Amino acid sequence: MKYVSDIMNMPIVVEVPGSRNDAINMMVKNKLTGLPVVRSTDGALVGIVSRRDVFRKFDEDQLSLIMKKDIRTISSAATIEEAAEVFAKYRIHRLPVVDEGRLVGIITPTDMLDVVAKKKLNVTAERVINTTCVTTYEESPLSYVVHAMRISDVPAMPVLNASGDLTGIITDRDLFVDQVKDPKTLNELGITDAFESLAGYRNVLPLFYTVTERSIPEDFVVRDYMVRNPTTVFKKTSVSEVAKQMKTKDFGQIPVRDSKDYLVGMIYDVDVISTLCRY
Repeated sequence: MKYVSDIMNMPIVVEVPGSRNDAINMMVKNKLTGLPVVRSTDGALVGIVSRRDVFRKFDEDQLSLIMKKDIRTISSAATIEEAAEVFAKYRIHRLPVVDEGRLVGIITPTDMLDVVAKKKLNVTAERVINTTCVTTYEESPLSYVVHAMRISDVPAMPVLNASGDLTGIITDRDLFVDQVKDPKTLNELGITDAFESLAGYRNVLPLFYTVTERSIPEDFVVRDYMVRNPTTVFKKTSVSEVAKQMKTKDFGQIPVRDSKDYLVGMIYDVDVISTLCRY
C-alpha cells in the first residue's frame, strides 16, 4: 500500500502579509500554477492561491484577499486512495499535507498518475468523464474564448471546425500572447526577474489582456493560438493508459473520441485518479 508520504513533494510557499505580485513572481520563478500560503510569523498554513484566484480578483493587491481560505488538507499517513477521494470529491489540483498542524508537503494529481498507470485498470476513459465538455469554433475571436473559459470555469476547450471535426485544443496557457514579452508589461505585473524562456509566463499569465482590461485585437482568432492535431484517446482506452500519456506529456486533460473520430468529451487528471478510490 502506498501512502501520501511516498509521493508528496516539499512545498514552495508564499507568505502573508504579502501581495498579488509576490504570488505571481513565485509562480513564475518555479513554473507553478498554485502555491500554499503560510503566515510569516509562524509558518502556519492559512490558504491556497492559484493563477485563477489571481485573475479572478486582479483588482486586489493583498494576497490575503485573493487566496482561498477554505482549504482541504491531508495527513502524510493517509493512503493514496484517501487522497484520490479528496481530489475527486472537490476537484482540486493541489492538496497540502499537514502533520500536527505543520505543513510538511504537497501533492497534486500529477503526483498520482504513476499509481494509476501501474495499476493497469480495465476502466475505460468514457466511464470516468465527469464534466460537460465546452467546445469552441476555430474561427472564434480569442476575446470570446477568454470570457467563455472564465464563465464556464474550464481550463481547456476542444476546437472544432465548421464540419464539427476536432482540429485543435486551446488551453489557458495558449491564451498568452507575444505582447507580454514587453518589459514594461512584465513590470506592470510585478515580474522583475529575467528568464530564459516564456514557459513560466505561459503558466501564470494567460488572461493578462482581460484582467488588465486591455482589448484583445479582433484579428486574434482561436485557429492561430490553438494546438493543432491534439493528442486524443479512444473512449475505450483504459484509464491506466490515459494516466501514462498525461504523465509523459505533462497534460492535465485529453480529448476523448469515438470510433468515427467524433469528440465524446474531455477527460481530466482528477477524473483519472478518481479511479483509485472508485474501482
